[in-house]
Amino acid sequence: MKPITKAVIPAAGLGTRFLPATKAMPKEMLPVVDEPAIQYVVAEASAAGLDDILMITGRNKRSLEDHFDRVPALEATLEAKGDEEKLAAVREATELGDIHYLRQGDPKGLGHAVLCARQHVGEEPFAVLLGDDLIDSRDELLTTMLQTQRDLGGSVIAVMEVPLEDISAYGVVDTGGRGTGQAENGDTVVPVTRLVEKPPAEEAPSNLAIIGRYVLHPAIFDQLEQTPPGRGDEIQLTDALEAMAQRPVEEGGGVHAVVFRGRRYDTGDKLSYIKAVVTLAVDREDLGQDLRGWLKEFVTQL
Repeated sequence: MKPITKAVIPAAGLGTRFLPATKAMPKEMLPVVDEPAIQYVVAEASAAGLDDILMITGRNKRSLEDHFDRVPALEATLEAKGDEEKLAAVREATELGDIHYLRQGDPKGLGHAVLCARQHVGEEPFAVLLGDDLIDSRDELLTTMLQTQRDLGGSVIAVMEVPLEDISAYGVVDTGGRGTGQAENGDTVVPVTRLVEKPPAEEAPSNLAIIGRYVLHPAIFDQLEQTPPGRGDEIQLTDALEAMAQRPVEEGGGVHAVVFRGRRYDTGDKLSYIKAVVTLAVDREDLGQDLRGWLKEFVTQL
């Protein structure tokens, strides 16, 4: 089988949770320490060998393109100053892969955003990475998912165990009590029989919540074409995957989930975003020691 090389990153959302900061700046460009959130996602895709990246954007997203483009004047200034560290940091974003951009037009949901990628992706499996979930670079979730898709076919999604009181904020999977497998890195691989978008806690089939990483069979495009608007009057990727779970592997069907137990940082709302920034900054060699000392002092004053 040919290696999977294409990734789709939906980035057309309005970012209303972060207004007024996102009135003129895409939420994907909000800094997480000193890099925009979107760069963490692109770097994750690149590290997994996905160097053909398509961003699905919308209006007021031009700065995404600018960030991953070359800035010769800035690079020349840094080079003249001999500031090799900043020069390397600026160039890093431009060297992560071959990045393409496509406007979604109307915001019709995640399923529609993925469907917009059909012409670019063609007839081969591909990954989808959502920008609200940042996966620690030391945890090879995406690599595990790619290998699982190669081994089992169909589509692969990432899930995490979450408390039942929080489950209504997520898409949730049902494994039907069937057996589990083991990925090389120790994460559990489970077959998925059903997917439910944001169920009430009392109706949730499990505590396994879908997080923003998918490796999809190209048959998903035909299914999305047939998927009517669902929750929020949007085309839900979860609904299309629910149908794919019922189809045979020979037709591109079947869904498996990798149960991720590594480090994930949620930037989807204000409090989670602040936690992500602090957590990542504390772990940095250049910031961690001083920040930990300040945090201890700050907490004692509360």
